Amino acid sequence: MLIAGIGFWYYQATGKAYKNTIEAMAANPYNLHLIDSCKSLLQNGDIVVRTGIDMTSEMFREANSKDKTYSHCGIVLIEDGQPYIYHSIGGEDNPDEVLRRDNMRTWASPLHNSGIGILRYRFTPAQVDSLAAITHSYYNQHKKFDMQFDINNDDKLYCAELLYQAINKSLRKAVIQPTKRLGYTYVAIDDITQNSYCDWICQVRFK
Repeated sequence: MLIAGIGFWYYQATGKAYKNTIEAMAANPYNLHLIDSCKSLLQNGDIVVRTGIDMTSEMFREANSKDKTYSHCGIVLIEDGQPYIYHSIGGEDNPDEVLRRDNMRTWASPLHNSGIGILRYRFTPAQVDSLAAITHSYYNQHKKFDMQFDINNDDKLYCAELLYQAINKSLRKAVIQPTKRLGYTYVAIDDITQNSYCDWICQVRFK
């Protein structure tokens, strides 16, 4: 009983300390400044990535074969002068599992992430318009999160699959190639970030 009591106390103490650390990161003006600075760089059609701090994010990072930094991605569309992030996510953060549209501070919140990055694919204006049209179509269809991680169709979409489908369709060429690993074929985050067709605009880590 004593050992169990000590273990419970330790779990409570460390868990509380971790929660306090995350809450401090979320309230840190430096981190909010980083997010706002990145927001000011965003252009229509940009790609954003983030490093989540939960176990699901760890799983997605491990699926990367070249760069295990990022665990989630989204498409930036400028609407009424403001950038919004379209992204596909499941789990308790999005119980209805439909495609989301979030503002930058919500999407990048240090409550759930330790860093973010911005990428810019070399789209023509017409290709950006096509990307926006495809993304809006998916959003209006209320596409759900793809728990089967099946990239052969767009009936449902997980985060990297959304970008794989939308970017390749807007460019009309397969610039994003899937990963083949351990008998599976899937799109990883680094298939999008480590791509010769795009350039990094910024990468930041929260404190």
